Amino acid sequence: MRLGLIVVLFGGYVTLFHPKSPLPDPWHPFTPLDVEAPLTGLTKWKLRNALSSDAACLQALEGAAFTRLAPLQDSPQCHITPRIALTEVGNARLPRVETRCQTALRLAMWEKHGLQVAAARHLDTQVSDIRHFSSYNCRQIRTPGGSGGRMSSHATADAIDISGFRTKDGRVIRLKADWDGEDATARFLRDAFASACLWFPVSLGPDYNALHADHFHLQGSGWGLCR
Repeated sequence: MRLGLIVVLFGGYVTLFHPKSPLPDPWHPFTPLDVEAPLTGLTKWKLRNALSSDAACLQALEGAAFTRLAPLQDSPQCHITPRIALTEVGNARLPRVETRCQTALRLAMWEKHGLQVAAARHLDTQVSDIRHFSSYNCRQIRTPGGSGGRMSSHATADAIDISGFRTKDGRVIRLKADWDGEDATARFLRDAFASACLWFPVSLGPDYNALHADHFHLQGSGWGLCR
C-alpha cells in the first residue's frame, strides 16, 4: 500500500515537474498560455493567469505585433496600464491602436480561436484585417438617453470597438451594412460575435441597441453579458 502511494506520488512529480514531462504544454498546468496552442480544459485557466499579471500578459502576447509604451495617465479615471500600440494579432492586421495588454491578449485569443474559425466556416477564407473605431477614449458610458453617469470601460482601454473586417480574398465586411440577413457574410458576423463572447466578459453587438449598430463592443471588465 505504502509502495503504491510512493509510486503514484513519484509519477505525479515526474508528470508535473520533470523537464521531460510527458504532458503536452497545452495540458501542463505550469506552462504559460500560448495563444497559438490548441484549446484544452486548461486554456481559460491559463488565460486568467496571464491576464492577472502585466508581465505574464506581455509574455503571452509575444506572437503579436506590438510596441510597449509608457503608461498613460490623463486623469484618475482615464489611463492605460500596461500600454501598448498594437498593429497585428495572429494573421490579421489592425490600424494602429493604443490599448491595454489585457485587451490585446483577449483580442488575440478571439482572432485565433473564434474569428478565423468563423471565416473559414462561412467564407472559406481568412480575415486579413480587423477594422476598429477605438479602444481608449476618456468618456462616460453612452446610453440611448445620453450619458450614463459612469466612466466607460474605454476610459481605461478595457474595451475595443470592432467595426468590420477585410478578408484575404479582398472582401470588405462592415457590421452596419452586413449584419442583417441570412447570407454567408451575415452568418460569419453572427458566428464571430458569438465566439467573442467566449473571450470577452462583456460583448455587445448590433442587436443590443442602436448605439452598437455599426460595431462590436468587446470589453474585458464586467461579466456575463453577451447581447
